[in-house]
Amino acid sequence: MSSCVSPGEGLLKYWQTCLKYLQSILHLLLLNKMKDIMLAPSLLSADFADLKGALKTIEAFGGSIVHIDVMDGRFVPQISYGQPVVKSLRSYSSLPFDVHLMVEHPEEQVESFAESGADWLTFHHEACIHSHRLVQKIHGLGKKAGISIVPSTPVSAIKELLEYVDLVLVMTVNPGFGGQKLISSCVKKISELSELRNQNNLDFKISVDGGINETNLNEVISCGADIVVSGSAFFNGKIKWT
Repeated sequence: MSSCVSPGEGLLKYWQTCLKYLQSILHLLLLNKMKDIMLAPSLLSADFADLKGALKTIEAFGGSIVHIDVMDGRFVPQISYGQPVVKSLRSYSSLPFDVHLMVEHPEEQVESFAESGADWLTFHHEACIHSHRLVQKIHGLGKKAGISIVPSTPVSAIKELLEYVDLVLVMTVNPGFGGQKLISSCVKKISELSELRNQNNLDFKISVDGGINETNLNEVISCGADIVVSGSAFFNGKIKWT
C-alpha cells in the first residue's frame, strides 16, 4: 500500500500549520495588549458576608480597580450597599475604588461617596439631566468622573461630554443584576468610542461591564476596551490576570 501523500492532503496540512502559527501570533499579541488592560472585579458578585476577603482575592489575582455597584432599588430593581460599606472597606485595599452609581439623582450622592473613599465616581447619563454640571462637581471633589450608558442608549447621546469625562462605562447588560449574558449588539459601542477618542485626540478610558467571560473577553479587548469589569466570571475563577 502506498504511503504517498496526495497534493491535496499536503496543501491542507500546509494551511493547517499556517493557521496554527497565526493563532499563536494572535494569542501573543493579545497577551501583550492585556498588559495594558485593567481588570476591575465587581463586588456585586462577591460574598457579601466576606467583602474584606473579596478585596484580598481581587488584589491576589490581578485586579487593578475595585468596581463597586451602588443600587438604589429605583434606577435598578435591587438595592446593594451604600456609603458606610464603602467607607468600611476603604482601609483594606490600596486599589482605586470606582463607585458605579446606579441610582436616581446621582448629583445628590457624589459628595458623600467621595468622602467615603471613592476614587472614581461613575454615574448614568439616563439618571441625570445636567450631566456636564455633575462632571464638574465630581472633578471639584478631586475625583475622576465617569459616565455610563445602558444598552438602549447610543454613544451619540454622550458625545458632547467625551472631552470632559475620565471614563465611559459601556453597559453590555441591562444593569441591576449580576450573572447576565452579554448583549452582543452593545460591543460595537466600544469600537465607536475608540474611534471618537482617536479622531478627537481625547484620553478618556473605555470600560465595559456586563456578561464578560472567557469566551468574549478577547472581543471586547480587541474593540478597544481599557477596563474590563468582571463579576461572576472573576469570582468563579474563569477570568484572572495572573
